[in-house]
Amino acid sequence: MDLTRRQLLWAGAALTAATVLTACGSGGDAEPNGSADDTSAKPRKGGTLRVGALGRASAVTRDPHGTQSNESDYLILSLVHDALTVPGAKPNTAPRLAASWEPSADLKTWKFKLAKGAKFHDGSPVTAKDVVFSLKRLRATPAGASRLPGIQAKNITAQGTDTVVLVSDYANAELPLLTRLTTFVVPDGTSDEDIAKAPGTGPFKLDWFRGGNARLVRNDSWHGGTVYLDAIEVKIFESPQAMANALLAGQIDLASNAGAIAARTAKTRKDIQTVRRPNDMAMPIVMRTADGPFADTKVREALRLAVDREAMVKQVLSGYGTVANDILGTGDPAYAKSITQRTRDLAKARQLLKEAGFDTSRTYELMTTEDISGLAESATLFATQVREAGVKVKVVKQESAVFWDKTWLKGDLYTSYWGTNDSVVFFASKTMVSDSGQNEAGWQDTAFDTAYEKAIGTSDDARRTQLLREMQQIEYDSSGYLLWGMADGVDLAAAKVRGLPTLPGYGRVQLETAWLTS
Repeated sequence: MDLTRRQLLWAGAALTAATVLTACGSGGDAEPNGSADDTSAKPRKGGTLRVGALGRASAVTRDPHGTQSNESDYLILSLVHDALTVPGAKPNTAPRLAASWEPSADLKTWKFKLAKGAKFHDGSPVTAKDVVFSLKRLRATPAGASRLPGIQAKNITAQGTDTVVLVSDYANAELPLLTRLTTFVVPDGTSDEDIAKAPGTGPFKLDWFRGGNARLVRNDSWHGGTVYLDAIEVKIFESPQAMANALLAGQIDLASNAGAIAARTAKTRKDIQTVRRPNDMAMPIVMRTADGPFADTKVREALRLAVDREAMVKQVLSGYGTVANDILGTGDPAYAKSITQRTRDLAKARQLLKEAGFDTSRTYELMTTEDISGLAESATLFATQVREAGVKVKVVKQESAVFWDKTWLKGDLYTSYWGTNDSVVFFASKTMVSDSGQNEAGWQDTAFDTAYEKAIGTSDDARRTQLLREMQQIEYDSSGYLLWGMADGVDLAAAKVRGLPTLPGYGRVQLETAWLTS
């Protein structure tokens, strides 16, 4: 389980389990009731933003290159330390500590030039040596290979004082995108013992840290632009309900990832804003393709056709989400909207099951966990829906550790989730290419692998878009994913908060743009 997955334990833990299925509502009445992202007002300096973030005191970490299972830890680290790049709107990769980047003609060698004037919080300049040290330290973590895929430590070097060179084992047009997540930079030579107090280069400096709670103060020398808030105070909460209650009581100003149920509770409060970040989380059902009862493509197609996606979004997500089309990476500019939206067709589903010789007398187990609320509920509703196509499914809830140890990557049928809505290539590299480390469905498709290799090795935009569409069509036709919907990220904020991030996934931590009206 790498950082991406563990962060998800908290990223979307928002829908209360017992009430999700009955909390039906339409997406139409869930528009933001405030203006936290209002760009018309003039930002002002000053004030302290009190932020609630999910986490467990027992899992707190201060290591920017370690595994951060707490949303609160990741938020703090992201505000103190800069990564080379960050999520953007258009394009989806924006500069941060790296001001620019340039590939070689063969797309294997990438040169990242550091931002001018970038300094650590102690006033010392950031050099390429610091970045090289940090990336090699990151690469040495247990999940380092998946964080910097194709980049061996020996191939991370400095060129002068302001340029970092990364040489990939293969052509990779997406390399800058992969540096967005945890390429946090610390000073060269920082020991493991000192890592918690290492100065960062980010928009805020750590004032104090106590058991998951922290106070950060503005870095007036930040290279990335104006920061308006004097300070941010992060308070850790173990449940979204407790966090939302603290917001309603005026104890915090922002409940990050409070979720749909909390949003509905707060809807009657005129002094609370709801900020939706569309396309925030994927919650697919995984069907094993390598062997077992779902190995036949016709069976997988039948299950996809048996699902009522509108009802899933309405009931499981309380309307705070959108229907998906079995393709991961819905936020990618190259997402293939031209591929026909799959809709429910029970007659065709039954026909496909008959053609495949699927045993409808059996009861099949759908494994799930309650790591994030809504996950088990999606399984229950799925089981109800596919029964109308003649498929009997029994939902089995597993304790988290058992699920990730025994079921994930191995099970015939199970729920999954991804809280970073990244590119089509990102998900392909993580979960679908034949030799990917997190191939959740055990899927192997030579045509898909070939299209992937060509896509990441192609710099021509038009050709690359064509190859990406080809990948998505193959995924749509035969992968092991049934992606019925995308959940919105939902934040709640006091009326005085402005400038909150609206990007999905990791874009949610970019609080340096926030400001207070009073």
